[in-house]
Amino acid sequence: MKKEDIFYKALLERDSSFEGTFIVGVKTTGVFCRPTCPARKPKRENVEFFSSTKDAITKGYRACKVCRPMEKQGKAPEFIVHLFDLLEKNPSIKIKDFNLREMGLEPSQIRRWFLKNHGITFHAYQRMYRINSAFQKLKNGSGVTDIAFESGYESLSGFNNMYKNIVGTSPLKSKNKQIINLTRIETTLGTMIACATDEGICLLEFSDRKMLETELKHLTTSLQAPIIQGDNIFFAPLEKQLNLYFQGKLKHFDLPLHMVGTTFQKQVWKILLQIPYGTTSSYAKQAELLDRPTATRAVANANGMNKISIIIPCHRVIGSDGSLTGYGGGLWRKQKLLELEISHKG
Repeated sequence: MKKEDIFYKALLERDSSFEGTFIVGVKTTGVFCRPTCPARKPKRENVEFFSSTKDAITKGYRACKVCRPMEKQGKAPEFIVHLFDLLEKNPSIKIKDFNLREMGLEPSQIRRWFLKNHGITFHAYQRMYRINSAFQKLKNGSGVTDIAFESGYESLSGFNNMYKNIVGTSPLKSKNKQIINLTRIETTLGTMIACATDEGICLLEFSDRKMLETELKHLTTSLQAPIIQGDNIFFAPLEKQLNLYFQGKLKHFDLPLHMVGTTFQKQVWKILLQIPYGTTSSYAKQAELLDRPTATRAVANANGMNKISIIIPCHRVIGSDGSLTGYGGGLWRKQKLLELEISHKG
């Protein structure tokens, strides 16, 4: 299928995996929309596709009032950001339904947003956030009793039970235990899920990657650590550097990485890190650099198992014939990433 036909099919199906990939201009109405716009779908001959809102505006189209393509997709509403701020300032706070109503918020609306964007309720998110904060304090040497009451628990037994349910062990036994923190980051190509340990970033994937659940299970099994929604010292610099990257202002990431894989996979991923910004390589070339010229297929498989996309740039590997080949985040994202880098290569 031609690229335009694939885009039109995505438009008809309101395929969210194409968010950030294209903008559609509707000739009969003069507006441009997101791929997921709920408005009535135009005929194929009445649309044209653009790579950005800027291109659509330059061509004379105006933004659709239904899908609001000028707004960042997936960006948390201001009232959600406010809740995040409250938790960050005071992790022990317990925001109940009546507190939400006092803020002018409907609890069911908050519940739906958290289920959609985090897979858990707001109250579950709060519990995980408190336990994550408690875990960090334990590792820094604070006492269990003090942490329990600072975290808002009225009894030590209640704190111990909740802690064990989430972390998998009691507070006293977890001082040397590792956890994996998880967060979501909005980018111009869609929502990404990031995970990190004390050693560094161990996962960065687009949220609609089909293998994401398998990758998360592999992390918990390999590291023998639970995944807990919460902050990590590496998340703020990660988000900052990703924003700069998508603006074309950053060519080299400076973040500690915690690669979780076999010895061979790690060797392949380190070779990936050597591919310069704005250039491409091939599986055959990677195999040669590993001094294993016959291991092309094994190298390709190892590339596909890379859990830290963009930073470990498997998107820069293409087929020997110049074809894009596979990419966990979708071939169109791979194309957009390469176009971004080539245009800012300098």
